[in-house]
Amino acid sequence: MEELLDPGLGQVRVFLAHDDNKPRKLKYNLGRSRLLTFGGPYSNHIRAVAEAGRRHGIETIGVIRGEEHRPLNPALAHAAACGMTLAYLDRASYRLKHTDEVQARLRERWGDDVVILPEGGSNAAAVRGCAELPGEIAGDYDVICCPVGTGGTLAGISAGLPEGKRAIGFAVLKGAGFLAGEVARLQREAYGRTWPNWEINLDYHFGGYAKSTPTLERFITKYRVERIYVAKMLYGIFDLARQGAFEPGTRVVAVVTGQPSTPVEACGAPTGFDSGEPRCRR
Repeated sequence: MEELLDPGLGQVRVFLAHDDNKPRKLKYNLGRSRLLTFGGPYSNHIRAVAEAGRRHGIETIGVIRGEEHRPLNPALAHAAACGMTLAYLDRASYRLKHTDEVQARLRERWGDDVVILPEGGSNAAAVRGCAELPGEIAGDYDVICCPVGTGGTLAGISAGLPEGKRAIGFAVLKGAGFLAGEVARLQREAYGRTWPNWEINLDYHFGGYAKSTPTLERFITKYRVERIYVAKMLYGIFDLARQGAFEPGTRVVAVVTGQPSTPVEACGAPTGFDSGEPRCRR
């Protein structure tokens, strides 16, 4: 980890932990023969699934929001080069992708044996992968912060925290009050319980997903951080520090997500996910 030194933080110490949450989410979802998942035309999740499929010999299908456009953009071209089959859903159908009706149509097309992963990869298996993150952080800390898109990373971090630590997620979506319910649902599905050591801050979305403001743009330029997720989290940490929301001397770990070069390691034979054990049989 590297410490972020800035007078604006006052007596709050912030450490950056660079970590690719996509492989963590996929680790316990691999070991299947065919995976189908969803994403936008520039989705890092689509990229990660495609790369994992190539690495581990898994057939992958990416269902992309919207109409097909040729030539493919670099993100989708890379996914296709990894062997992913690309399919498309119009925006109206895409909004219903989680419904039984749409998923039945997908299984009719791609086979009953296909495993369907949600957009962003957040499911019970993903939570178990992300729960391993706190145990890999060297050094002492009080709070772990992360950006929140679908809730899986925060759900896992919370589940893996040592006693006395807490987690704060910063929503990158506007109107994301529903995410608290999603995090709790994911924890229950993964472990049969929830944890009280987390919260989601909804105040730093800057207009919504992939939206920005001049204030955020200046922050991005100054700190040279990823704009969709990481910048909003870091800005929120700075602003909360200025407001005195953290006790003096608080040690905050900010998880910098989305390092796409990290290879996905498979869990070849995962233990039953109803067991609550995020371990692999090798």
